[in-house]
Amino acid sequence: RVKEITRLRHPALWFGEIFFFTNGGTQAILLQLIVVKYKKMTIKRLELKIAGRLVNVLPDSLYLKLIFHAQLGYWPDLKHPKTFNETLQWLKLHDRRPEYTAMVDKVSAKDYVAARIGERYIIPTLGVWDNPEAIDWPSLPERFVIKTSNDSGGIIVCKDKSRLDVNAATARLKSSWGNNYSKFNKEYPYEGVVPRIIAEEYFEDETDGELKDYKFFCFNGEPRFLYVASDRQNPDEETKFDFFDTEWNHLPVRNGHPNSSRPIPRPEHLDEMLDIARRLSRGIPHVRVDLYNISGRIYFGELTFFHMSGLMPFDPPVWDLRFGAFFKECGKN
Repeated sequence: RVKEITRLRHPALWFGEIFFFTNGGTQAILLQLIVVKYKKMTIKRLELKIAGRLVNVLPDSLYLKLIFHAQLGYWPDLKHPKTFNETLQWLKLHDRRPEYTAMVDKVSAKDYVAARIGERYIIPTLGVWDNPEAIDWPSLPERFVIKTSNDSGGIIVCKDKSRLDVNAATARLKSSWGNNYSKFNKEYPYEGVVPRIIAEEYFEDETDGELKDYKFFCFNGEPRFLYVASDRQNPDEETKFDFFDTEWNHLPVRNGHPNSSRPIPRPEHLDEMLDIARRLSRGIPHVRVDLYNISGRIYFGELTFFHMSGLMPFDPPVWDLRFGAFFKECGKN
């Protein structure tokens, strides 16, 4: 049982008190968090620091409430979630199917997806290694992509092997290799993923030399909206996210990154991508299906159950509610 008390203000101090019971239920523990107003520690930083220190002690629901409040500024309703981000936290607690582990593992996901939509949608694998030190760098071609099986976003894109700093690349992979989303974000599917390194063939679109990522948000097997990630490999530009409905109408919403200043054209074979998203999300309350469309040919990217871990605000906030409504429309109870 958890009781949260509203933070009180004082001319010199801010107080926040959180009561919770240990697993035995016999001993009440009181955390009295006192922040001196004139110190350079915000409430957000304090909440994240406390949560990080107590990640192995706090019940999952309380831990998620604490980091959610720190990142989004309001306490989530985990009994009756309404927003998209709230519902992702609810799913972390209540939708823990063992098969999800194979779906988020960057190595085993290829077999899972190929069995459902065919090998032709799978980017060829160049090699798999148990750890960063074991990578056979000389065996890799001039251009390739390399990443860890348990991370999200820590991808190294090599367009010219002669200019690759192998030591820096190895250090970066080591950092990603140690990430644990099941512990610090409570993303249960990652709990059983064995960290490995996977290298893949490099692709880019012939029209603009860029590899755009199309990310479909699916609810019980039905894609309802998507976003396109662009400028990800441009060192002079921030990554852009542009949201669309399934009819390719641009949605006036931002989420972690700005919209592109250039129009994003409707991709070739959008209907085929929507069909693939349906097939890969069938029977699942929610999953994001990421696909590439490279010169008119579609490739599988990855499956993600918790977009931004449900901790990135939407701007304007009304879209958090609008996207959250898709859970009820598609049958979550």
